[in-house]
Amino acid sequence: MSGHNKWSQIKHKKAKTDGVKSKLYSKYSKLISAEAQKAGGNKNSPSLRALIERAKAENVTNDVIERAIKKASEPGGALESIMYEAYGPGGCAIMIEALTTNKNKAAQEVKHILSDNGFSLATPGSASWAFVRENAVWKATTTVDLSDEDLAALEKLVGDLEANDEVQEVYTNVE
Repeated sequence: MSGHNKWSQIKHKKAKTDGVKSKLYSKYSKLISAEAQKAGGNKNSPSLRALIERAKAENVTNDVIERAIKKASEPGGALESIMYEAYGPGGCAIMIEALTTNKNKAAQEVKHILSDNGFSLATPGSASWAFVRENAVWKATTTVDLSDEDLAALEKLVGDLEANDEVQEVYTNVE
């Protein structure tokens, strides 16, 4: 059987797992950099220490963690946390949490993803009424029930948003 060898099977699996690992490393790197910036590079800060422990639990290497902390102490690398609000399929509210060094770039990327899926950004405060912030996580106070086709469209939208490097978390008020 020509074209069928063990390496060709392994390389496809490896590419997929490497892609997932890369996204995870990138996400934790940004979070650690932002937290290290707040803590002034102090590794003994409780919030930074907790984040490092979460990263280690996800098998993020020490090298990646050290690089993220070092990057936070350099000038010009200030990461900012931004919340975007939108309405998705079936009128569900969406909160998009982004961490970026460039607000304009992040906003344009989020707008582009939303417009590709047929939606747009909402004004600040228009979707946040459906959520309450508990322990740094947005929890829905009111929920919406979606049809199967709206649920499929929402899954595609959330997948596209989470594939973006700037976006850290996406919260919806769907049951």
